[in-house]
Amino acid sequence: MISPVTSAKMQGLALLISYAVLTSTLPVLGFPADPAKGRKNVVHVLEDESGAVIVQTAPGKVITHRGGSITLPCRYHHEPENTDPDRIRIKWTKVSDTLQFEDVFVALGRKERVFGSYRGRVSLELAGPGDASIIIHNVTLEDYGRYECEVTSDMEDDTGFVNLDLEGVVFPYYPSTGRYRLNYHEAEETCRQQDAILASHGQLHKAWLDGLDWCNAGWLDDGSVQYPIAHPRDQCGRKDTPAGVRNYGYRHKEDERYDAFCFTSNLNGRVYFLKRFKKVNYLEALKACQRDGAAMAKVGQVYAAWKIQLLDRCEAGWLEDGSIRYPIVNPRARCGGPDPGVRNLGFPDKKFRLYGVYCFRKNESGDTRPMKASFKMSSKATNGTRVI
Repeated sequence: MISPVTSAKMQGLALLISYAVLTSTLPVLGFPADPAKGRKNVVHVLEDESGAVIVQTAPGKVITHRGGSITLPCRYHHEPENTDPDRIRIKWTKVSDTLQFEDVFVALGRKERVFGSYRGRVSLELAGPGDASIIIHNVTLEDYGRYECEVTSDMEDDTGFVNLDLEGVVFPYYPSTGRYRLNYHEAEETCRQQDAILASHGQLHKAWLDGLDWCNAGWLDDGSVQYPIAHPRDQCGRKDTPAGVRNYGYRHKEDERYDAFCFTSNLNGRVYFLKRFKKVNYLEALKACQRDGAAMAKVGQVYAAWKIQLLDRCEAGWLEDGSIRYPIVNPRARCGGPDPGVRNLGFPDKKFRLYGVYCFRKNESGDTRPMKASFKMSSKATNGTRVI
């Protein structure tokens, strides 16, 4: 007679043998121990008897500036090669950090369609067979980000990604009403009014690497609230914490209020200090720029002029938002401290006649090329001054 314990052991052995027989009839899939090792920027789909589409995109980033033109590279080949080009579908999509998708461009054979704000600015490069690259003309601040190139042939498809980066500058901003007064949507609109957009985490992180230190938290484009600390101190999250970008995480876009971190890029024009023989109040400053065929400069325009055009002027002036600022490339005595930057004297009473004014004039030719080839600080100041 078989005991209950022996019976249980025999049943377990029978199950083990059945499992071994079953698994021996299945194909074995092998995976590398380290999938990141040796990875290339090429994405493959599984091949079957009819072949596969293979897409290759540019490693790293492609970099341009606002107003420029840029190629987003993407090439493909089909195995086997004898594929009817009219059956190839090319689609470009912009992918946000929060995984929101925006259609940019689609082509099937000779038929093409461009979507939204990209209309009139995007076209295929057409550099030969297998080229799915697109060219974006008159690049805007909003074009910054990650793009997906998808190529489809019949039932097979493959994708690759291209990151479009912009040369520019991140700056913190708060309105005349004070700090921590903006919800997400107000911060977004406030940056737009200053010729900028809400910065991304990547842009803020790069600015921190370049030395940006700001002790007030601000909205970013993904709805998170962060702030960069280059010099830890007790007033900014404790002195014994490491330097870095502090992150409050994603906050309620309607109810919570912070400052903003804005990003701007190359100017289609020039910022200059309008020299006058006497100081002006806000209204007089506005009219002076208008008489000179210009407009009062926005905060984003002054930051771009400082960073890109190397505008250096140790004279405080009105800006369009009612603030008083001045750009310093080469720090010196009586010019606001030892570091380069755009000095901010706040929002005084608009009736005060204590300051000059910074104006902005657009390029008449429409030429949007950077006025300076180098983005490094120069030992020689570049001043834009007119006398009236």
